[in-house]
Amino acid sequence: MSEPADAVEIRAALQRLRRSTGLPVAFGGLLQDARQLRIAELSGAATGALRGLAISAGSGLGGRTIALSRPCAVSDYPSARQISHEYDAAVATEGLRSVLAVPVVVRRKVRGVLYGALREPVALGERTFDAAVAAARDVEQALVVRDEVHRLLAEAREPVAGPGAWEEVREVHGELRALAPRIGDQTLRDTLLAVCGRLAAAAGGPPRKHTLALAPRELDVLACVAAGSTNATAAERLGLKPETVKGYLRAAMRKLGAHTRLEAVVAARRAGLLP
Repeated sequence: MSEPADAVEIRAALQRLRRSTGLPVAFGGLLQDARQLRIAELSGAATGALRGLAISAGSGLGGRTIALSRPCAVSDYPSARQISHEYDAAVATEGLRSVLAVPVVVRRKVRGVLYGALREPVALGERTFDAAVAAARDVEQALVVRDEVHRLLAEAREPVAGPGAWEEVREVHGELRALAPRIGDQTLRDTLLAVCGRLAAAAGGPPRKHTLALAPRELDVLACVAAGSTNATAAERLGLKPETVKGYLRAAMRKLGAHTRLEAVVAARRAGLLP
């Protein structure tokens, strides 16, 4: 059974934060709602005292970060006057003194907080802050991609209203194919690709029997082309170089027995590979 995507993303970000900052302890989680965070993941912790801690906006260091939507730090947590001290017992159990907290902000809303900490009371430098912010941005980008995938999946599952709606279906299909390689969560990626297959089959009934097989990237490029993308636009959407896109397109055309881009798209649709 695969882990929740949230846990995977946060754990990876905490490991990057520790590597890039040199801080021995990192922890964090995503907001359960607009006002409360639950610390779900620990990295380098000696105890489990912080796990599951519910952080309310405005309370403690993390709560201050949520409320202000910006990084915050204290050089000696127990004696810090700029924060409230509801969580001192858990922090003391872990032996933390110098702590920073950075928000994960998606479309101007705080969606999570990453913490880094030392067991000595020292001031943290600008380079440490910058590295922690970079780790939070990694989580932000993962959440942006996942949000977009869920939006597109919802659109893909809506019934097709008529012949003109197929252009929208094809656009959604192309966007989903472009996003698939960027999804770290295997379960979500498999779901996304399964929906792509259903969209392709729905255009003209069950695909005919054939031995044709396009490589995933060849199909990604062809899906972009089918949605009206130029090679340059397809390259930007897929994170590839234009020459690489041309190579995949040529390979797809050869396999489909097509001499033009349009012929390749038509042949792929007839084979049930594209909607």
